[in-house]
Amino acid sequence: MARRLSDKAAVFIDGGFVSAVLKKYFQEIPLDYLAFSEELCGSYERFRTYYYTCAPYQSPTPTSDERTRLAQMDKFLYNLRRLPRFEVRLGTLVKTGDPVHPFRQKGVDVLLAIDLTEVSATRTVDKAILVSGDSDFCPVVRRAKENLTLVQLVYHPEQLSDELYNVCDERIPINQALVDKVRLQPSAP
Repeated sequence: MARRLSDKAAVFIDGGFVSAVLKKYFQEIPLDYLAFSEELCGSYERFRTYYYTCAPYQSPTPTSDERTRLAQMDKFLYNLRRLPRFEVRLGTLVKTGDPVHPFRQKGVDVLLAIDLTEVSATRTVDKAILVSGDSDFCPVVRRAKENLTLVQLVYHPEQLSDELYNVCDERIPINQALVDKVRLQPSAP
C-alpha cells in the first residue's frame, strides 16, 4: 500500500531502557538517535522524537564521579535537543535506601504516558513507536489504540514484558543489525 502524505509517526524512547540494553547486550555502542528514529519510522514521516530520562544522582556534596556523570549527561542531552524535532523530557532520580536498587526514576513513565496519550488523542500521528520493555505502558498503549493510533513496539527479547509485547500492533526487535545500522559514527578530525 502506498504511503499517504499524511502518514506520520512519533517515536517515544525510554532512555533508561535503551541505555540498559546497549550496556548489557551491545557493548554500549553509542547510537545516532536521529538515524535510529528515522529508521524506526520507515515510510512514515517522523513528526517528533521524545526522549525520556533523568539526570544522574547528585549528593548534597557531589563527588568527582557524580559531577563527571552529570557533565556527560548534560552534553548528551544538549546534543539530543539540537536534533530536529526532538524533545527531551526529564524525570528525577531518587535514592531508595535499597542496597539492590539504590536509585529509582520518578516521573519518567508518567511523562511518556502523558505525551503518548496526547499525541494519540489529538490524532497528531498515525503511528506511535514505543521503545521500551516496561509493562507499565500497557494502559497507555491500549488508550492509543482506542484513539485509532497504531502502536509499534521496539524491544529487546531479553528485556521485555510479554503483556506489552502482546498489546502492541507491530514489533521490531533491537538486534545487532539494527544497532550497527544506526550506530553513531565517529566525527572526522
